[in-house]
Amino acid sequence: MMQVSDACFIGVDVGGTKVAAGLVDSIGEISYQTRTPMVATDAAAGLAAVTAAIDSVRAATKVKPEMQDLIAGIGICAPGPLDPRTGVVINPPNLPGWRNFPLADLISKSYSLPVRVDNDGNAAALAEALWGAGRGYRNVFCATIGTGIGTGIVFDRRIYHGRTGAAAEGGHMTIDYRGPRCGCGKLGCIEAHASGPSIARRASEKIVAGRSSSILELAGGRVDHITSEMVGRAYLAGDLLAKEVLQETAMFLAVWLGNIVDLLEPDVMIIGGGAAPMLQPFFGEICDRLPAWCVNSHCQEIPLVTAHYGADAGIAGGAALCRGLLPQDLEGKVGVPDRI
Repeated sequence: MMQVSDACFIGVDVGGTKVAAGLVDSIGEISYQTRTPMVATDAAAGLAAVTAAIDSVRAATKVKPEMQDLIAGIGICAPGPLDPRTGVVINPPNLPGWRNFPLADLISKSYSLPVRVDNDGNAAALAEALWGAGRGYRNVFCATIGTGIGTGIVFDRRIYHGRTGAAAEGGHMTIDYRGPRCGCGKLGCIEAHASGPSIARRASEKIVAGRSSSILELAGGRVDHITSEMVGRAYLAGDLLAKEVLQETAMFLAVWLGNIVDLLEPDVMIIGGGAAPMLQPFFGEICDRLPAWCVNSHCQEIPLVTAHYGADAGIAGGAALCRGLLPQDLEGKVGVPDRI
């Protein structure tokens, strides 16, 4: 029987423009990783990009042939909507060829390995709960803030999927029904207020209204070129408008996380994604504001921390999906994902 300490997993992160894959060991350390362009002209081309990334990882293990026998499974973070029970990708907007696409079955048949598929928010939360910033906590809430806002909920080291697998779309919780329209079609989602593009939009609106800021210089004088990264850089240089925008973002996040605490009361809240570094200086401010937006009297006892995996969250998350494939895991010796 393969021992937990010997096992490793291939974690795959499928995006609209790239496929990242890596070899992850039983304690969540990534020993090798690669990135392959995603070609989404049709279903077959998209599948070929995924297998090319997996093949690259497997080729790296051939240097040590014994590693091949230690790969216990392949876990894939795929764009939704999808069904984590069947591993079928239903209708991803950035991969139009993958309509009702049986990704898990196809990959499993190609490599004769068990395959798990889930969305990036769920998988990232599980990786953080097992190996990262949420390690040692029973109940974890994780938010990935970048181009959008994805979330994952882990109870007792198991992903909470909900009845059909569509739970934990926390980025589309409305915090202001009169707010800007989100890409999902709803008004005032937290994603429409606090995602990277939303941070850039609010900075641009203030500059168009006549406010001065070094952000415009960073954008080459083009308001339409402003990004959230530029807002972060300007804040570090002491720009007052950038600070104002990020303080507004902190307020939006406090309102949102206050609702999360009242609903879930997690043991820890983790913030990851590309926007996390620029928001981290405001974590204390967010926590200070929580009592105003939360009836839970213990809200300030819940740590708000930065994610461990950063840009590698998809690779680690994919591997974490496989953590329950070993017989020892199923006997309760380690935490395992909910396989519904």
